Amino acid sequence: MGTYRPITVFLFLVCDSSANNKSSGRNWGCINTKKNFNYSKCRFLKMPNIVKVLFSGYSSAVSEKEDENLPYVHANCSCVLVTGSTNLIVDTMTPWDRDRILKALNSNGLSPDDINYVVSTHGHSDHTGNNNLFLKAKHIVGFAISVKDQYFLHPFDRDIPFDISEGIQVIPTPGHTADDVSIIVNTENLGTVVIAGDIFEREEDIEHPEVWRACGSINPAQQENSRAIIASLADYIVPGHGPMFRVTDTMKKKLSRNGIGCHQ
Repeated sequence: MGTYRPITVFLFLVCDSSANNKSSGRNWGCINTKKNFNYSKCRFLKMPNIVKVLFSGYSSAVSEKEDENLPYVHANCSCVLVTGSTNLIVDTMTPWDRDRILKALNSNGLSPDDINYVVSTHGHSDHTGNNNLFLKAKHIVGFAISVKDQYFLHPFDRDIPFDISEGIQVIPTPGHTADDVSIIVNTENLGTVVIAGDIFEREEDIEHPEVWRACGSINPAQQENSRAIIASLADYIVPGHGPMFRVTDTMKKKLSRNGIGCHQ
């Protein structure tokens, strides 16, 4: 008898012909408008993508202690591995986490050279600390896409998403900084997962918005809008400094009330 070899079947997103395509992009900057990409006309078929949170982020209140005559907080970001239609790692923590990331990749049967994309949701140091481990990958840091000294001009500032691979997109979601991005991953087991960086600090900030506001926001109104957009798309959100959580209808409604405007 012959031997049976395993195969991976890649199935695709099927959309109504009137829906926006990659070249036109989606108007991510506004919600509740007729110009939006109509997900109701699409069928997300079985995707091979898997989202695994390698490390859940955390943050604390200001400490009473001082170092170098300055008060400080403890914080580190969520680090996420996505495998399937491509391999990417999102938010690489601090430079002191190098060995932890290498060990986590190894436990998933991967090395840094197996990663195709590194995405930092924004440029803060706890989200970019180990990007240099991944020298065979294309790097996306906020709105900047680069390989070595080549910088690719993509119009995130015009609310155009960037397609990484089947079922994986990077969208502009500014507010915490001027050029935050979030990663949309369509999966079989969890539905749509959005890796949101610090647009969401943690789940509790939905009921207590003072949590995310206290952590810094260059444009709170813009961040409110980005939060509403993310919630409208997501079944699960990976926040910047807390565990992944399921998005309920109540959460979607609450956030939509705060984000009905458009950012410029």
